[in-house]
Amino acid sequence: MSGLICGGPAPDFTLRDQFGQDVTLSGFRDRKAVALLFYPFAFSGVCTGEMAGVRERLDEFMTFDTEVLAISCDPVYSLRAFADSDGLNFPLLSDFWPHGEVAQAYDVFNAEKGMPRRSSYVIDKQGLIRWSVHNAMPEGRDLGEHLRQLRAAAEES
Repeated sequence: MSGLICGGPAPDFTLRDQFGQDVTLSGFRDRKAVALLFYPFAFSGVCTGEMAGVRERLDEFMTFDTEVLAISCDPVYSLRAFADSDGLNFPLLSDFWPHGEVAQAYDVFNAEKGMPRRSSYVIDKQGLIRWSVHNAMPEGRDLGEHLRQLRAAAEES
């Protein structure tokens, strides 16, 4: 365990999105709060439903200078197919290689299954962790609670 704590710095990273473009967490510093959504697998039942829920509420996420970054250990090409098939118009980031390195930095990598756990972090504009939640595998996220936490982080910034 890396000892991530609320109020502490979020581990920085650069990962490729579904279009092969690099996305760096610290690039949002002083501009946007960030919701990091780690999810196990593209195209799996619960994950597909969750990402569709984010897509449907994306305008709510964007109303207070926030960015949504969804992270899995799937390769970029799988993420592109997932985004295209489900109309996902927000960054899907590939933590494929080194496999699970970012998920490990956030203490959410399941090494036995080679995937991240269903976990979320809200990071404020200063790059500090403001909130986290870790759901059981079959349990979908409460996006309403994510929005409340993002709003609170944005208001504090």
